[in-house]
Amino acid sequence: MSTGSVLFFNKMSLQESFRTPDEEETFYLHCRAAYLSVFKSSLMNISSKQQLCRALQQAGRNPSYATLNKYWTPKTSKLNFDDFCEILKCERKIEETDLLRAFKRMDVNGDGYISHTELEKALTTRGEKMTTEEINAIFSLLDINKDGKLNYPEFCRLFVSTVERCETAALERLEANAKLKRQNFGSQSYSPPKGSVSSSAAGTSQTAATLLPSSETAQEESHITPTKGTQSTTRRSSLSNQITMTPGKALKLQEPSGLQEWYNSGVRGCFFVETDGSIGSLQYQLHIPQTTNVYLTIQPLSLSRRPDIPSSWMAVDTALFVTSAGEAKEDSTLVCFTEARDREKYVWKGELNAGSYYLLPFTSGCKLKRRNKKTTSGKAVELINRSDTEEIDLSRELREALSDIFDIIDIDGNGLLSLEEYNFFELRTSGEKCDKDAWLVCKENFDMRKNQLTRQGFMELNLLEATEKEGDPADLWLSLEAMGYNRMLELADACPFQIDVHCEAAQPSIQPVSMASGPRLLNQALQKSITARAGARALRGQESVFIYTYRGEHRISTLIANKVVSTNQKATVHVNNEQSRNCCSSRGLNVFAVEVPARTKMVCQHVLPVNERQDWTYNCVETLLPST
Repeated sequence: MSTGSVLFFNKMSLQESFRTPDEEETFYLHCRAAYLSVFKSSLMNISSKQQLCRALQQAGRNPSYATLNKYWTPKTSKLNFDDFCEILKCERKIEETDLLRAFKRMDVNGDGYISHTELEKALTTRGEKMTTEEINAIFSLLDINKDGKLNYPEFCRLFVSTVERCETAALERLEANAKLKRQNFGSQSYSPPKGSVSSSAAGTSQTAATLLPSSETAQEESHITPTKGTQSTTRRSSLSNQITMTPGKALKLQEPSGLQEWYNSGVRGCFFVETDGSIGSLQYQLHIPQTTNVYLTIQPLSLSRRPDIPSSWMAVDTALFVTSAGEAKEDSTLVCFTEARDREKYVWKGELNAGSYYLLPFTSGCKLKRRNKKTTSGKAVELINRSDTEEIDLSRELREALSDIFDIIDIDGNGLLSLEEYNFFELRTSGEKCDKDAWLVCKENFDMRKNQLTRQGFMELNLLEATEKEGDPADLWLSLEAMGYNRMLELADACPFQIDVHCEAAQPSIQPVSMASGPRLLNQALQKSITARAGARALRGQESVFIYTYRGEHRISTLIANKVVSTNQKATVHVNNEQSRNCCSSRGLNVFAVEVPARTKMVCQHVLPVNERQDWTYNCVETLLPST
């Protein structure tokens, strides 16, 4: 995604934004049809605000100048097809009822007609103003009464039906070009819509993977199929990789005997989905005083007050990458990572030498994605209560949310907030730190114990801030949203987690750290974990482009390496997951393209099962596209 656009897009999960796979596929089919009405290929970029407007109009939207400026800022240079899909998720189509409602405000007599004069006055003086020539063009295109009045109900019907005809025509063009699409992108069979578009999970023919017998290990079949363009001698190649995974067959890593007697240290943390769709968290430094057997675990942290109702984020996948903590950050190397799984817990067991290590938490982004605020049903929760005497108090719902936030930022889990722990909260919500002098003021005014803020003190502090704002909840909402809450006070864009380190021979210590280099170190460790466990397969037609496919017990991850020597020869790889079954991708799309600069490795995608109790088949076709 280009610079400037990321501030406005919510990378939400397909499973969260659509109720059924049919609706999911229908949405992306319409996206592609609209995009290809303006561009020759979905790999072409939107390069101007005018092109964005045309593409949105082809998708049945009626973008205002304000809407266009929101997505095309002065820093925006281009948008791709993925960006376009995300915009369409946020901008709903114009409905006939919306148009009628707008016209009725101008219909003084309520007779279903608007005079030329009334319409001209409304459209040239309010909102985004139109010219007189544009007003005249509206009347010239429509049947009007002899007295010069616009029959606006008829106009609304004509407007909506025209949009629908344009969408239908775009879908028909897409269907007609299906054969060319397969030749260009190396994708597999394409099924046109039949009433509602069929889900890729309910295709008309079974793939070879679904016919293979189940076994205790995953079954893999790979082949390379070179293809030729219709009007070009440039060779393309499609590398097809098919893996069938069977649930419940993974070997469980047994807990060491006598684990309760081992030394233990634990910390809490939280994954936050940022506005650009990336996921961040604190990192940690682990110190082990002597060589010892170690048992590492990471798992989502449940905050539910009822044992029978788990927190909604407990299905989020987690992992912990352990790297050496060298004197220079560049010296850090991957030591191990949690591959085994026991329910929500992800585990590693082995021996670690004495020394310091970085603990880098990770989640794939398949299950935890930024949700569209417009998908939230119901009205916003009230944060402030007022008594008959106008005395301000925090609502019950807000107190429960603040209590959960207290548990999230209580990193050592001792039921108190140190200055360091509280400052992680302050940096997250306001970007500022509380200094020692301000902490002394807190000590004088709020409930503290051992120079640490209690849960009651945390409530008192937030109540004081609300009182100082005279009950205005704006700042409270900013803090809550920064912590991942939506307006229903649901923790939607975050996932708390718990890390535990057990050592047999010595007491480990863990300290939270916030490193600017943390994301880079995690990316390096993730790439190393893939390349170390997966064989490289070259794409024919460009022998310096390689695909690595990591197959773990519960996750499949792929990496693309472009090893060309030239500094400006990027590799564009088209990725097609349409034949996968019961899978969700971290990309949120079944079809997408990845541009990999020269001499660069890039994680392509992570894939998890949608339903972990059923077989899932990863079927991916990676096609190298000719450079332009």
